[in-house]
Amino acid sequence: MAELEMVTFTIIVDDIVYPDGRTAMALLGGGGPQTAFGAQVWTPQDKRIGLAAGIGSDFPGACREWLENMGIDTSGLLEWVSPTLRAWQILEEDGRRTQVWRVNMGDDVWDMLKTPIERLPPPYQTAKTYHIGVHPSGRDVDFIHSLRSTGAQVVSVEVYTHALEILTRSELKLWALVSAGHIFSPNEKEAASLVGPGSSMELIGRLAELGAEVVVLRRGHLGCLAHRADSGETWEVPAFHSVLKQKQEVEYNEQHDHVASNSRVVDPTGCGNTFCGGFLIGWRKTRDLLKAAVWGSVSASFS
Repeated sequence: MAELEMVTFTIIVDDIVYPDGRTAMALLGGGGPQTAFGAQVWTPQDKRIGLAAGIGSDFPGACREWLENMGIDTSGLLEWVSPTLRAWQILEEDGRRTQVWRVNMGDDVWDMLKTPIERLPPPYQTAKTYHIGVHPSGRDVDFIHSLRSTGAQVVSVEVYTHALEILTRSELKLWALVSAGHIFSPNEKEAASLVGPGSSMELIGRLAELGAEVVVLRRGHLGCLAHRADSGETWEVPAFHSVLKQKQEVEYNEQHDHVASNSRVVDPTGCGNTFCGGFLIGWRKTRDLLKAAVWGSVSASFS
């Protein structure tokens, strides 16, 4: 197998409940598949993106088929004795999301989410880049360090939930988390939960002070702010929406004139992860902050 352009981690099979009661069952979630897709958008067919996770024998065939159809390498999906991690994702109109686990969480859950690098196939241990979603408590810092120790060109880190309490900037675990990778990418809520409330630029400044080399603040429908600590370079990039998507929405509303245009159900799950995959590939290939942010935003628009 050729050298992998990127390896990303974590699979959870999502069963989604939309605000109007509709459901979508057995969808790929957990952040890893979405990040891999975002990177694959910018990766030539002769290059590979790898996905690493522990899965059970019950892993849906349709999920594996989708990954393979996307050209994502699945040799890093290692079969566990435990069942595949699976959860309800309950979406609300105001953007809130509630996750309810559908499986018993065993002692090996963390290894299933983030399979230790030494247990993965050799090409996964020498990838050019890695992306990892982590808990804001800092419990994953050693795992991030294990990725950097491979000699990877870039290690990208995002937090996948907000912190339960704001940490003072003097606390070592906050310094360790923010500076562990090369890129640190929270959304605004997650950033504020780590370093306290403030404007977008204030949040970026505080994270840069904590040792992040590149800070990418994801802002949902507003796009992102990307900042380079060594030079102070900062770019604001909007969220991209394709002309085709806008055309489809207009046609939908014309055909369903009894439905208000602002009442349509949109599933935002995974857009942030997809952005991170596009940004990481863009940063490694170009070292151009603006281009990387644009690549990330374009990837997210496809999601």
